[in-house]
Formats: sequence, C-alpha cells, structure tokens
Amino acid sequence: MSADSASDPVVSVEDLRYTYAGAAEPALCGFDFEVRPGEVFGFLGPSGAGKSTTQTVLVGLLDDYDGSARVLGLEVAEWGGDLYDRIGVAAETPNLYHKLTGRENLELFASLHGGATRDPLDLLERVGIADAVDQRVGTYSKGMRMRLNFVRALVHDPEFVFLDEPTAGIDPTNARAVRDVVTDLADRGTSVFLTTHDMTVADELCDRVAFIVDGHLPVVGTPRELKLAHGRSAVRVEYREAGGLETRKFPLGGLADDAAFQRLLRERDLETSHTDEATLEDVFVYVTGEALT
Repeated sequence: MSADSASDPVVSVEDLRYTYAGAAEPALCGFDFEVRPGEVFGFLGPSGAGKSTTQTVLVGLLDDYDGSARVLGLEVAEWGGDLYDRIGVAAETPNLYHKLTGRENLELFASLHGGATRDPLDLLERVGIADAVDQRVGTYSKGMRMRLNFVRALVHDPEFVFLDEPTAGIDPTNARAVRDVVTDLADRGTSVFLTTHDMTVADELCDRVAFIVDGHLPVVGTPRELKLAHGRSAVRVEYREAGGLETRKFPLGGLADDAAFQRLLRERDLETSHTDEATLEDVFVYVTGEALT
C-alpha cells in the first residue's frame, strides 16, 4: 500500500487488540475501521470505552498492540519519528509552555518539524486569538489555550490530524470558528480523527462516525444513516392545560392508531406540532446504553 495514493485509506485498522499490563480485560477487543482521505471521522463513546487507547495506538505511543493499525500506508509500529511530521495532535488537555508567548510556543513547535508551512498568524486570526500572540500563555483563559493548542497541531500542515474535544471550554462564537477551520481542513484534503462528547459537533462535522463500547466497535456509518437506523422520530405537540402550556411526544409511526394522540386531537386545541427527527445523541444512548453527561 502506498501512503501517497489518493485512493488509499489514511488509517486502516484490522482486528485491533490491546491489553494494558496487569489488566484482567483487554481495552480493545478486536475491531476494524478505516479513515479515508479528506474525511472527518468521528470516534465516539462513553468514558473508558477505549477512545483514548485507540488514539494512543494510532499516534505511535503504544506499539505493543495486536492486529494491524496502518497510518499513512505504514504499520504504526514500523514508523519512526518522521510520523510526527505528517500528523498533528491536539489533545483535550493543552500541551503548551505557559512561560512562553503564543508566538514563541508556535515557533518552538514549528521548529521541531523543520519550520512552519502554514501562516500561524492567519490561523490565530481565524480562531480569534491573534491579538494575544505576544502574551504569555500563562495569562490565557482556558478557551484561549484550547484554541492555541488547536493551531499548534496545524502549524506544520499535517496530512492527518487527531482532535480530542477541540471545542471544549470555548465560547459559542469561537467554537464556530474552530469548526469552520476543521471543515476547511477536510476541503483541503486533510483527514481528521475527531473524538468528542458533543454530538452536535459530531453531527455537523463528521462524514462518518464510529461508536466504541467496552472495547468493541459495533456501529460505523454516516450520521444520517445511523439516525435513520437507530433513532426514533417523533411528533412533539404543545397544548393548553389548566392555563399552562404542556408538551407531549408521540412516536411518528402509527399515529393514526395511537388512541392517546387521537384523543388529544379531539379534546385539546394544539398550539404547535413539530416532527422531531432522531439525533446523534439518541443514537449514542441507543448504542452505548448511557446518557451523555
């Protein structure tokens, strides 16, 4: 497999298994998936399901795995340090030097890759922190550090980017700016491996998503496919009851035979009625059995 072929997967995982030393049960139980060129691939699941372990394998920090995990055409265990010139990683906890300025942080990290190939000021401008580039990072808010950490992962123009909760702790306006940059990355042909608990972000950005549950990967597909297959659409109606506004939901299928729905139509004047489509959060709860917190 050539890492340079536009048609080859950026990531190809087959029967991936991993067990931590001393653990009674494996963290990864053998699963398959691939990430395609220019794709935003969401990797979703509850805490402790195996998301971080999978990502740690794919970025080359756990090389004693079983099965196959190929990144950019080569088995991860066979990569050397040059892997990090071709991938970018933005962890959920920012990895920055607080005594250095934003500019100094980016210059330092860029120097590890032989110099930046993207304009860092342009990226900083896009995520709303260009005016703080010469301030020490220790003075940054959490949201500013998250955005600088995001830019740090992109400054060397990687082919493949790992983003862990990229909009966590960021206000809505700047979170939108981060999401726009992710969309632009995909448009440029950069592949993105996205882990998040925010199903709205996953639904908006991801071409496909995979749900990991207890080290297994039972579901992979487009958000639309999964919502149709595993969600339940409903009709939500609002009506007046004892001077107040009440809301009820009814499954979309079989409304003509739903006695409670028909009685409500006869006995109440409806204020509003809407069709509520299934959401990716509904799929999350269905697949994992856990509510998002």
